[in-house]
Amino acid sequence: MSDAAVLIVGAGIAGATLAVLLADAGVPVTLIDHRPSPPAPTSGQPLDARVSAIHAAAVGLYERLGVWSRLPAGRQAPFGRIEVWDAGSAGRIGFDSAQVGQPWLGRIVENRSLLAALHGRLREMSAAGVLAPATLADWRVDERGLTAGLGDGRELTAQLLVAADGAASPLRERAGLACVHDDFGQSALVCHVATEHAHADTARQRFLPTGPLAFLPLADGRCSIVWSTNPGEAQRLAQLPEEAFARELAGAFDHRLGAVTAVDERRVIPLRGLEAERYLGPRLALLGDAAHVVHPLAGLGANLGIGDAAALAHQLVRAHRSGRDLGWVETLRPYERGRRSENLPVVQAIRGLQRLFRADNAPLRALRGFGLLAVDRIGPLKRLLTAAACGLTDPALRA
Repeated sequence: MSDAAVLIVGAGIAGATLAVLLADAGVPVTLIDHRPSPPAPTSGQPLDARVSAIHAAAVGLYERLGVWSRLPAGRQAPFGRIEVWDAGSAGRIGFDSAQVGQPWLGRIVENRSLLAALHGRLREMSAAGVLAPATLADWRVDERGLTAGLGDGRELTAQLLVAADGAASPLRERAGLACVHDDFGQSALVCHVATEHAHADTARQRFLPTGPLAFLPLADGRCSIVWSTNPGEAQRLAQLPEEAFARELAGAFDHRLGAVTAVDERRVIPLRGLEAERYLGPRLALLGDAAHVVHPLAGLGANLGIGDAAALAHQLVRAHRSGRDLGWVETLRPYERGRRSENLPVVQAIRGLQRLFRADNAPLRALRGFGLLAVDRIGPLKRLLTAAACGLTDPALRA
């Protein structure tokens, strides 16, 4: 394989999105991952438990890149409304895509289907190469570029290395880029359930004293649930008989969709957050979960990574077209400044919300209930929050 201008390690949503963006603009890119490229799910294959809420602006990006048309209709579902309410107060708020002139706020997408669509698009692109399975053993940097050694002894040269290798990011650790870690003290129980009443293309979330419980609409009429609670409770819920779990789940959700009539396999995922203090090292840029991980209560994790990919691609494509070195700090600094200023307030806001809604004292319960009701009645603020839910306020996705 010929050498590339950019090497991306990690072929998850953020890394694969960056690869497609660069190859679409003619920037030579190689994507490396220790796992094989994901195959497209077969028509009879059950929906996987791992799904993401992809907002409208990111969907628009994928449509322009020729990725979205590769997604089977049964693997993604639109949602036009979001309903949020607090179990500890009278607070509630609703968002509707019509408030900002959009047909929907976003789509709930099976992760593996989106990844298969991204990899399928990459296979069509002459500027893209994919090495999967493959591993990066080491890399060396000098003033002219970098040399990356693969686990099988091959070497590749490039101008820039991108770490899109997840929250544990070996590349970030080897580069010595420090992080602020946040243990939320929670685990998420995830599964798909069938309910007595239809979800009506609405994403719903109830804040319980132990954490948020979300029901996300799926294309087959079921809902994907993400129940964040303390680790011991999550394990207890995962081990309950199906009928007992269904009763507890329906009650915890205030019977908003009636009875829970069927439950598939339950999984428990520990929840931990992080924010890298810097997104850049020598000829290295962090992307997606390698740079930041947020609590799932707002469903923004995948969207922040997609925004990172769009912002970094914008800088790299400009540099490539003007003949500048893609690994220069002058090339990369606008990416770091822009994304840290975009991501850090989101990380802090979600952290604050998570703590506020877990606080169990009367004054705070009254305050958050009043706050939700007040925001629901303030038209301009509510429209701004609705636009943010659609991704319309992310400058990287407006470019």
